[in-house]
Amino acid sequence: MSNLLNFSASGVSESATKFVANSRTFNFVVDEPPALGGTDHGANPVEYLLAGLAGCLNVVGHLVAKEQGLKLNSLKISVEGDINPSRLLGLSSDDRAGFQSLRIILIPETDASPEVLLKWLETVEQRCPVRDNLANKTPLQIGIKEYVAA
Repeated sequence: MSNLLNFSASGVSESATKFVANSRTFNFVVDEPPALGGTDHGANPVEYLLAGLAGCLNVVGHLVAKEQGLKLNSLKISVEGDINPSRLLGLSSDDRAGFQSLRIILIPETDASPEVLLKWLETVEQRCPVRDNLANKTPLQIGIKEYVAA
């Protein structure tokens, strides 16, 4: 028997670059910077992806630290990556549309030894759901539902 948790997000397009999403009781704006034609009312989709990865690493990092008896005084996380916009803009199909790679730095403030930190990091990497989705192929089902005017 499976104990799956379901998460979802949905929303409405307010313009060609601005999307207002909601998930549970939270509303958030996805937009592009002016250089990409947006109004800069929110982070763009790939910035949310990076923040989502950092947020997940934070949650799992603290959970694993508690389980392993590692005291984290603080945890800083930096995530960055590079995208070639040519595919997104329809100018080329040479590079993939997404990040070429991601660079993630975790800076834990702790008195733990390097060996303990390596074990902690290995466990965090294995258990972070967002990292798993980014590192492994995840089946996607994308479809269209006909709009029916009220």
